[in-house]
Amino acid sequence: MTAAPLPRLLEAVLGVGTDLELRATLQHIVDSAAELTGARYAALDTEDPAQDGLTALRAPSAPKAPRNQSTLSAPGTPNAPVTPNAPKSRSAVHPAALTIPIRVHDTPFGTLHLSGKPRFTAEDEQLLHVLAAQAGIAIGNARLYEAARQRERWIEGAAAVTTALLTGRTAADALMTVAERARILADAAAGVVLQRTPEGGMEIVTASTYDDPDGILGTTIRPGSAVLEQLLGGEPVFVDDSATDPRMTTRVRHRFGPSMMLPLQADGTLIGTLALPRRRGERPYTPVERLLAVQFASQAALALVLADARQQRERLAVYEDRDRIARDLHDLVVQRLFATGLMLESTERRCAGADVHEILGRAVDELRATVQEVRTAIFTLQQPPADAPTTFRGRVLRETAAVLGLRPSTRFTGAVENLITDRVAAHLLTALRHALAAASRRPGVSRIEVGIDATAVLPDGRKGVRLTVRDDGDTGGDSGTDESDGTTVTWQSPL
Repeated sequence: MTAAPLPRLLEAVLGVGTDLELRATLQHIVDSAAELTGARYAALDTEDPAQDGLTALRAPSAPKAPRNQSTLSAPGTPNAPVTPNAPKSRSAVHPAALTIPIRVHDTPFGTLHLSGKPRFTAEDEQLLHVLAAQAGIAIGNARLYEAARQRERWIEGAAAVTTALLTGRTAADALMTVAERARILADAAAGVVLQRTPEGGMEIVTASTYDDPDGILGTTIRPGSAVLEQLLGGEPVFVDDSATDPRMTTRVRHRFGPSMMLPLQADGTLIGTLALPRRRGERPYTPVERLLAVQFASQAALALVLADARQQRERLAVYEDRDRIARDLHDLVVQRLFATGLMLESTERRCAGADVHEILGRAVDELRATVQEVRTAIFTLQQPPADAPTTFRGRVLRETAAVLGLRPSTRFTGAVENLITDRVAAHLLTALRHALAAASRRPGVSRIEVGIDATAVLPDGRKGVRLTVRDDGDTGGDSGTDESDGTTVTWQSPL
């Protein structure tokens, strides 16, 4: 090797190691190889592009890479008769083409291909071997740097998900947080969460996408699927192409290419599955990305369990507080009101005069109504604050929870839970909604009374249930039964 190329070689070697980004490092290698040898055409192909996510690494002017290889060409070099699969040779045998292998820690990484020069000399080959040795070191460092950066991003993402889930999110918000953060970290087209169905399959219940997720939500994996068996067993599933993999059977599989399906499992309990599909034609996931995604899913599952436990504790505290209030109301308020009512009834029997009887009768009625309302309030306190009520009383109270900013007075007469069937209850709740909506549109409404009587007798003599909704608004001569103090709407049905 003459002294003249040494400065250029030293500059090339130093330049190769200046950038820690893998793609930039590879571009430096190709550029330096072309500059050192004076070749018009330079390209680099890799043995396993999927390992570094280099499938898409192909410059427009580069020769077409062989299958399963990735090629990077020097900028400004036109297409050349580079033979990527040509064996390494000396210029005396192949004077117009030169190939140099690049190894990273004794493992083949790829091959440098140079052509477009009348004759490559032994000195050119020597220069390229030195450059290739330094390139192997630089590529190894770039790989370590990229792996460290990816690991840092995924760790930060997992920490952010844990923090978000422990700040009081609902179950649906928690799953969306996991799906959205994972999609961003994995650079995926979508992040979806699947949960088990009563039939034994899995259904997409949460989806975070760049576009409208309506076409994805509700997609199911049918029972018996090979993928489903792996997921239910707590095993991750990695797919190179969702559209062509026979294991994928969902109706949206044709939209996606590479995909990861990761169990959300903690303490032996399978919460669901996190799926991270990329678009068709995009690069597959690298081994490092797969490992980090599996770790993220485990951390997210644990955070979901902790968040659910926290919500359960808070819900239990609310229940305990409501039970205490309900006991206080029953033990103090209701008993005193009931005792006062008995005293007034006794006084009414002993007193004479129509006016006294009328006044005392009104007081007794008001006390009875108050007792009923307090009992209704006690029942309301015993209802779960967030879950949908399952009892008939609970559903009625949910419908009357907030109308015009005030709470209607609600009375139940008879064994409504035992006498009213689900079919009759559905029709009654519909009629109640319509009546409350009509009351909300009338001016001057400040009080609404709702009565449900399961001991009513219909005009034809059959036993039935009667719904009465009365308000004190301005009727203006409209529908309903006009009274001096508002409108009364009545609905009834046989039991």
